[in-house]
Amino acid sequence: MFPYPHAHEPPVTQTKALFLALLCAVWVATGLVGHDPWKPDDAHSFWLVNHILQSGDWLVPAVAGEPNLDKPPLFYLTAAMFAKLFHSVFAAHDGARLASGFYTALTLLFTGLAGRELFGGGRGWAAAVILIGCLGMLVTAHQLVTDLALLTGCAMMMYGFALVRRRTRMAGILLGTGAGIGFMAKGFIAPMLFLLISAALLLFRNWRTQPFYTSLAIAAPCALPWLAIWPGLLYLHSPELFAEWAWTLNIGRWFEYARGGDYGEALYYVKILPWFAWPALPLAAWAVWQARRKVLHEPEFQLLLASFLVMLITLSLVPNIKDIFALPMLLPLTLLATAALSTLRRGAANALDWFGIMTFGLLAIVMWWGWAGLLLDNHAKITQWLKEYQSGFEITVNPASFWIAVTASVLWLILVWRVGRSMRRAVINWAAGTTLLWVLAMTIWLPWLDSGKSYRNMVASLKQALPAHYRCIAGRRLNNDQRATLQYFGGIAVHRQAQHACDLLLVYGSRLAEPLEDEAEWRKIWEGGRISDKNERFRLYMHGDRNRGTRADVGETRITGEHRASLRERVCKRGPVG
Repeated sequence: MFPYPHAHEPPVTQTKALFLALLCAVWVATGLVGHDPWKPDDAHSFWLVNHILQSGDWLVPAVAGEPNLDKPPLFYLTAAMFAKLFHSVFAAHDGARLASGFYTALTLLFTGLAGRELFGGGRGWAAAVILIGCLGMLVTAHQLVTDLALLTGCAMMMYGFALVRRRTRMAGILLGTGAGIGFMAKGFIAPMLFLLISAALLLFRNWRTQPFYTSLAIAAPCALPWLAIWPGLLYLHSPELFAEWAWTLNIGRWFEYARGGDYGEALYYVKILPWFAWPALPLAAWAVWQARRKVLHEPEFQLLLASFLVMLITLSLVPNIKDIFALPMLLPLTLLATAALSTLRRGAANALDWFGIMTFGLLAIVMWWGWAGLLLDNHAKITQWLKEYQSGFEITVNPASFWIAVTASVLWLILVWRVGRSMRRAVINWAAGTTLLWVLAMTIWLPWLDSGKSYRNMVASLKQALPAHYRCIAGRRLNNDQRATLQYFGGIAVHRQAQHACDLLLVYGSRLAEPLEDEAEWRKIWEGGRISDKNERFRLYMHGDRNRGTRADVGETRITGEHRASLRERVCKRGPVG
């Protein structure tokens, strides 16, 4: 336990605990349902989940019928189970996204338990509240991404390390299970983090103890089923697919990157952490500064600093570097930040508090102002910018969403006015502010966001432009995700290797059309894309033998009803194809 004073902090009463639990629940649940799969990560994961739902094959993750073995299937299988369980209530993509809430809730639980174990009573809620306030968690925690299951596994490991001295056996079970869940979510990165953190802790005398050795010994058999069952079944199913997963996409890729990789982005996470981990990072830095004389002697600091440094170095030296991959680093930073609350000076706490209130209050006003501008169609600059960004969007008012947004805004005002004065006030108000903005985004702003991020309207326009009879559609420069999108939203099957036999050709490209190699044989009959993406375009062509004598308007993004009727009449006169 840290020798920090606790007497001046008001205790977390049952009423306060219920309020904090409600705050976390609202933050976790908001935005999980009610919108289509969004590009890129949310949509990609759902196509893998949809493959399980349609085929029942959970062993080999696939998109559009082609194996996608970048990651093991635990998260996708969990999402498919949620989609099946709630199929009568939610659409498949909404039901699948409940898995994200499930893993995020587990992450908050184990992070809170670790905070209480390391720093005493009351710190568990502080750890959970600080984590939901981190800006890097806000959007990612509500997407269908496997990193959330990895984060849960890492949170279990952190709690397992914290329990080593008091409950050795339970610590070993949590360590092994956490490493196993992380492995089944993202592959070898979680076991690697477990081994490196354990090795780093053994450098300190506080951790070279019999309980720690016992916990590590118990962790090994607990992790073994997670590490062996799915790879073993995959090998029995197809040694070639096993080799592709284990070597081509994972181990071999790492070795190749280590031999000649470009390390120009090795400091990427150092650059993004100031905003990605806000406000945990400055609070963690303050905690380390306050305990600078004993930071290398206290086992709690040794655990959290070793974990953070191992995660930072390891994740910075892997082939892929993205914002979302920095999520595990939020755990040790959040736990360090909880240690700072009792030593944070009142002036600094008040500054953070007022900064959060002013920032989120101003952003909430801007969100309401912009939404009202679209509704009233006024001439404000923000309205003009929003209309230009998504030209053609027509706003509609959902009464339930409107009143939820109003209620959230009023409750936030009451909270910042009535919350008791304590060092926890700043982080509670910050978490409440992020929750308010997220609620506004997922209620009154959801139609605007969904229309720009979803492919539903584009696929509907494409489906309307299809002739009544055609042999098949070939795809050029389309990836598996785009083919799965067309199949899910419109039931449109696009073939990869059938261009010579198909009378329709769908081409993906940029705003400026790239010439086709056999352009003389094709005539464009449709062009479209998501209204928020001005550069991404899809173009549908009809073979010359089929469209001779038809009218193709290359300037419009969709065929009108009159043109479609005319086209259907002319095609029908020629009779069905094939």
